[in-house]
Amino acid sequence: MMLIEQTSVPSAALPVQDFKDHLRLGTGFADDGVQDVLIEGYLRAAMAAIEGRIGKALIARDYLLTLDAWRRPGEQPLPVAPVSAVATVTMVDRDGVAVAVDPARYVLQRDSQRPKIIATGGCLPGIPVGGRVEVAFTAGFGPAWVEVPVDLAQAVFLLAALYHENRHETDARAQAMPFGVMALIERWRTVRVLGGGAA
Repeated sequence: MMLIEQTSVPSAALPVQDFKDHLRLGTGFADDGVQDVLIEGYLRAAMAAIEGRIGKALIARDYLLTLDAWRRPGEQPLPVAPVSAVATVTMVDRDGVAVAVDPARYVLQRDSQRPKIIATGGCLPGIPVGGRVEVAFTAGFGPAWVEVPVDLAQAVFLLAALYHENRHETDARAQAMPFGVMALIERWRTVRVLGGGAA
């Protein structure tokens, strides 16, 4: 399995000014935007850390999942949530010839923890021997920051603020996820049982 992020979060979708207000940067001074690049970097790093912990995309973007076998004959869990749409499912043979799968053969089962594509018949289409299947889909709470749940948005701000405050710190203890952040994201974490077999 290989998951590739096809599009990145646009800078315009990041709450740079709100985070600067959260840090109370530039109080009493003209805002010349010098810190914006750094602030954006802290926000992106905090988002990536939190997304990795919870298996969710905060801001909507496109992904490409490549598989050489289905997880189960009739369904395939998607590794990131929430999924809003499956754009295409494409079979690629060993020679690189790609054929799109008829969308009538599968359906997206939306789920906040474990979204799946499910066969509308008995099984998903067979993957060519020596080939692969590519599933293009969009995942995220929405295209704008205001659509991110408030507890996750607060967790991003807390973690990004920690990165900002410890930007010159080399102590490994400064790299740990703070308890306050963990408490905010706990309900969003995907619980895996039986080695992921229930996912």
